[in-house]
Amino acid sequence: MADTTRTRAADGTERTDTSSTRRKFLGGASAAAIAGLAGCTGVLGGGSSSDVEEVTMLLTPGTPADARRRYKPVQNLINGEVDGVDVEMQVPQDYSAIRPALNSEQAEIGMDDITLISNPDLMDVYGTTVTGGSAFYFSIMLTNEDSDIEELSDVEGKTHAFADRLSTSGSIFALYALQEEGGLDIGDAPDGDPVDFEGSWSNHDIALEKLGNGEADSATTWGGNGLPHIPESYRSEFPDRVLDKSSFLDTLDTESPKFRPFWFSFPIPKQPMYARATWESDKKEEIRDVLVNSDQSLIEEYYPEDYNEEELPFTTLQDTSMDAYQPVIERLNTVGVELGE
Repeated sequence: MADTTRTRAADGTERTDTSSTRRKFLGGASAAAIAGLAGCTGVLGGGSSSDVEEVTMLLTPGTPADARRRYKPVQNLINGEVDGVDVEMQVPQDYSAIRPALNSEQAEIGMDDITLISNPDLMDVYGTTVTGGSAFYFSIMLTNEDSDIEELSDVEGKTHAFADRLSTSGSIFALYALQEEGGLDIGDAPDGDPVDFEGSWSNHDIALEKLGNGEADSATTWGGNGLPHIPESYRSEFPDRVLDKSSFLDTLDTESPKFRPFWFSFPIPKQPMYARATWESDKKEEIRDVLVNSDQSLIEEYYPEDYNEEELPFTTLQDTSMDAYQPVIERLNTVGVELGE
C-alpha cells in the first residue's frame, strides 16, 4: 500500500495524502499509448500548403467509433463556421497519452479534466461543455437487479468493474466513495490492486458489459452511459441532485441489460474544452468563439444523417475556472493519484 501522511490546510483542516509512493500517471506515456493517436502526425497548428490549417482534437478515451460519431456535430460545427481549418478527431487509447500528445504538438484541442488538472499552465481553457442545459454529470455505481449489493460497503469481497484508471466518473470518484463513505481499503488502486474487493479497469462500455455477463458484481460508469440501463421504476429513488442536474434522464430504460443503481456522486463539472497554450494561430480564438456562441439550434444544423440527438455530448460552453475542478483534485489527492511531470 501507499504511505499515508497527513497535511494541514490553511483553514486548519487535515487531509490524508496517500500519493507519496504512487507512480506519476501523466508524466510520460509509453510509445504504444502515443501510437494510439493514429493520424496525428504531419503539419499541425501551422497551416498547410493549401492554406487550410489542420487541427487535431483529442476526444476522451473510450470506444473510438462511438466517440467519433458522438462528437461529429462538433467537428462539423468548427469546420463549417471557421474558415480555413480542417478538424480531425482522434481517440487516445488511454488518458496517459493525451498530455504527451499536446506537449509534442501532435494535437491542438483536448477535453478531459484530468489532463487539464495535471498542468493547467499548458492549456488555455475554452470552457465547460453544456448538454441538455446542464454543465454537470454524475458518476454512478450499478449492480444487477437481483444483487445483494445495497450500499457501498456491500462491495466488500465482490468484483467491481471500473472504466479507465484515470477516468473521473469511471474510477476516481468511485474509489474515493468506496474508501471514504464505504470504509473499504482500496489498496493501491487505481495503479494497483484494491484490498477489500477485486477491481478491473477498461472503459465505460466494457465495465457495463462485464457487469451484464457476470464477470463483475458491480460497476462504475458515467450518467450518459449508465442511465439508459436503469429501469424507469427506479427514478423515484434518485437523489434530487440527479433529478435537478442530469441531462440524460430522458434516456432512462432505453437499453438492455437492466441494472439497479446503488450510488450517485454529487454533480461533477462536465468536460472542459481547452487548447494547448503553445498553439499560435488566429484560428485558436475563432474556434473558441464558435464553441462559446453555439446553441442547440446551431449545433443541430451540423448533425450527420441519422444522428441520434441523445448521443450529443455538447451544445455550448460555459465559462470555467480551475475552482470548478477542485473536487476532482481533492479526490485525486485522497485516492493517491499523483499527476506529475
